[in-house]
Amino acid sequence: MRTIIYLRTSTEEQNPENQLKDCKSFSEGLKLNEFEVFQEKQSAFKDDSKREVFNNILKEIKKGKVDHIIVWDWDRLFRNRNKLIQFFELCKIYKCKIHSSRQGYFEDFYKIPAPFDEIVSNLVLNLMGHMAEEESKKKSERVKAAVRTKNGKTLSYKGNKWGRKKLSTQKLNKIKECYSKNPKLTIRQIEIETGVSRSAVHKYLQEIKEGKN
Repeated sequence: MRTIIYLRTSTEEQNPENQLKDCKSFSEGLKLNEFEVFQEKQSAFKDDSKREVFNNILKEIKKGKVDHIIVWDWDRLFRNRNKLIQFFELCKIYKCKIHSSRQGYFEDFYKIPAPFDEIVSNLVLNLMGHMAEEESKKKSERVKAAVRTKNGKTLSYKGNKWGRKKLSTQKLNKIKECYSKNPKLTIRQIEIETGVSRSAVHKYLQEIKEGKN
């Protein structure tokens, strides 16, 4: 049984020792006394490719080599709720349990007998999804209120060009590779595997089928 404690701080000034102390104490309560500690200083808002330590852990999870991952708070994994939900679903597929020192109440869901554990877990994840939609909607409204026009161009409040950015070549290649390996995968499954949004996956797959890519 392999247990990983993952620590993330977003700046050089932050000290992860408090996170580690709480995670160790929490792991003892779970009787997971043997663990490996992985640490990095990186923003969870940025593209996953910049989080080398976390990406290596993700690869080990996909290989079925991690049974438990312990964090101080869920936001150490992702601050974006949609990405966090995708990570929960991916870990469920590979039978890796996520534990959080600050969200200890979630441990009760692991104790619920089947098939109700699945029902309750899905309910919680859907609730998190609803929260994400509300947060996204509010953020969108705030951003739109700050949009301005200058010299015929639509700009953000920071003065940057407004509009959705194109997917990076790296992400497009991830979708293409995933689809090539198994064309029977659903859009949702590809979304979980690649971390790319469902709408983007759908759009790109349509282009592949139409021979545009």
